[in-house]
Amino acid sequence: MELKKSEIKFTVELDEKNLPKKIKWNASDANFDGEKECNSMLISVWDKTDKVTMGIDLWTNEMMIQDMNVHFYQTFQKMADTYLRSTSNNDISKMIKNFAENFGKKCNEEKK
Repeated sequence: MELKKSEIKFTVELDEKNLPKKIKWNASDANFDGEKECNSMLISVWDKTDKVTMGIDLWTNEMMIQDMNVHFYQTFQKMADTYLRSTSNNDISKMIKNFAENFGKKCNEEKK
């Protein structure tokens, strides 16, 4: 029996300086048709052979600083949730959530 496969695809349009102008993505299991556009993406993958995290971090020139702050805040919250689900370590998950809260407060202070 063949295992089910899923595909996630990112398309990045570059400007004349090779900087991201548009980022689009779609997934074979998504609950929408076609591509969705985004202004920022952070992808981390664990290389099981080299035991190192590799990442792709891209954003367009349309990504506003306030939106980037929210993106990072939500990413930290998501990291805490994922860490808890994968390790059952509530203490460290709470540490990550506390960091996210402090990060959010600092971003809101600088916004004023």
